[in-house]
Amino acid sequence: MRITCVGGGPAGLYFAVLAKLADPSREITVLERNPAGVTYGWGVVFWDDLLDDLFRYDPVSARRIWDAACKWDEYEVRVTGKPDSHLGGYGYSMGRHKLLEILGERARELGVEVRYSDELTDPAALPPADLVVACDGAGSRIRDEHAGHFGATVETGRNKYIWLGTPHVFRTFRFGFERTEAGWIWFHAYPFSDTASTFIVECTPETWTGLGLDELDSKAGNARLEEIFAKHLDGHPLDDAGRGWLNFRRVTAERWDHGNLVLMGDAAHTTHFAIGSGTKLAMQDAMALADAIVGLAEEPLPAALEQYEHRRKAALAPLQRAALASSEWFERMPEYAELPATRFSYALSNRREDFPAWRYLLHVSTQSTVPRTMLRWTLSARRWNRARRRPVTAAVP
Repeated sequence: MRITCVGGGPAGLYFAVLAKLADPSREITVLERNPAGVTYGWGVVFWDDLLDDLFRYDPVSARRIWDAACKWDEYEVRVTGKPDSHLGGYGYSMGRHKLLEILGERARELGVEVRYSDELTDPAALPPADLVVACDGAGSRIRDEHAGHFGATVETGRNKYIWLGTPHVFRTFRFGFERTEAGWIWFHAYPFSDTASTFIVECTPETWTGLGLDELDSKAGNARLEEIFAKHLDGHPLDDAGRGWLNFRRVTAERWDHGNLVLMGDAAHTTHFAIGSGTKLAMQDAMALADAIVGLAEEPLPAALEQYEHRRKAALAPLQRAALASSEWFERMPEYAELPATRFSYALSNRREDFPAWRYLLHVSTQSTVPRTMLRWTLSARRWNRARRRPVTAAVP
């Protein structure tokens, strides 16, 4: 079986790994438009549920990801004029370039051909294949070539955001909200290596124009943000890698498969960055598609692809609702700005769902040092206990 993956992001590379592990005789090619080691974005975040899946599907790459990941606990919430507050929880993060390096190396070890700097300007020029996987991002050319069939729609979010990196290493995940003369502006920041952090800045369009960010070039705009967030950055610079300000694009597709062509990752769906699930969902797409094509000897390809689509749409639905609720909360953020610190941070944590009353009581009680420390110890024990239950990696096959 010949498989071509258009796009060498986490979805395409991980699917290639799993498809090759399932059947080493498959001829699998990954076409990536960027040069090796070049990617958009800084760090990615994920949680135990993805790690559990990764260890179940391929312990070799999972162990490499675990070893390379930053491991942080709790969330800090800092708001102008309010005392700092904290949210329970822990997670993992790593540089997107490091994740792609691990997956690319694993794919090549297994015999996958990964072609970098391969810009597919004409979808009709694809090499012959039994299965073509379009995992070329939210602006997928493959999907748009068959727009009438896939029925993709794009909804544009109201807020402006910019994806930045900084050499300032945050101790843990931090939300920071600053009041300016033009309104509120905030960031989501987390470490992704020993030397760098992701720093995503977001604000309403009124604040964006009021601060003059719509008229500033990259260098001047970054300098303005460094000034606004100076107390969080400790004198370190911000870098946008030339990508500039964006509005989030929520992509949905009515259909994901068309003959021997199937969509995966952001080409099929996007979820707002505020819930940090884009990488997780892309890699879980890869797992589901790899599972679906295992039984091709018993059922035709269209049936397998339809099974994959139904499985993933059902799994995505609650996360898409949560992501939409989260993005809408940030669009209304100024409405919550006058709440006391503890109530504000609880509203932030509760933005995706309606928590039971006891969660608020727990939140209030863990703002003081001793209960907060006990909660962190409890969650740390849970993290390492869960890690011990995962399989030990054997030698690379």
